[in-house]
Amino acid sequence: MIAQGILGFMRPLCSGLNVSKTRFIFLCGMTEQNCMPAKQVSRRGFSSTCKLQGAPMESSSADQVTVHFINRDGERLTTTAKEGESLLEVVVNQNLAIDGFGACEGTLACSTCHLIFEKDTFQKLDAISDEEMDMLDLAYGLTETSRLGCQVRIKKSMDGLTVQVPMEVSDIRRQLEVGKQSKQ
Repeated sequence: MIAQGILGFMRPLCSGLNVSKTRFIFLCGMTEQNCMPAKQVSRRGFSSTCKLQGAPMESSSADQVTVHFINRDGERLTTTAKEGESLLEVVVNQNLAIDGFGACEGTLACSTCHLIFEKDTFQKLDAISDEEMDMLDLAYGLTETSRLGCQVRIKKSMDGLTVQVPMEVSDIRRQLEVGKQSKQ
C-alpha cells in the first residue's frame, strides 16, 4: 500500500521529467509499467497523470460500455470504457476534459474524482468502504448518491451510465495556481 502511494506521487515526476523507465526502476527499486516519456503523455488541466494501469488497448466493441459524464459546465462527455476499469481510469485514459479530476491517481488521498450518481444506479453499486467515506467527507457538493470515481469499477450492466461531476472540487492545486497568478 505504501509503495502504491509512493508510485502515485512519483508518476508526475516521471512524466514531467524525461526520465527513462530504466532509471526510474533503478531509483525506486520498483516497476512502473505505464509511465512514458513526457512527449508521449497527453496533458489535461491540472494533471500530469500517466495513463493508469488499465489503459485502453484495442478491444472488441463487445467488451465496451458507454459512459456519459456531465461536466461542471453542463457539457455531456460520452466515451467507452472496458469492464473492470474505474471511472477515474476512464477519465484519464480517454483524456476527458474534466479539470482537476483524480489528483491522487486513485490512492484514496483526495476527493477530486467525486461523482454524483442517479439514485437507482447508486443503489446497484458495490458497498462503500470506510476509507472512501472518509474522503467523501472532504468533498464539496456531497450528496446521498456521491461516490469517488476511483472506487467505482465498470460492469457490463452499467452500459449507458450517466454521472454528474460536481460544480466545485476540493483541489489544493487550483488554489496554488490562483496564488501564482496573483503574485505576477
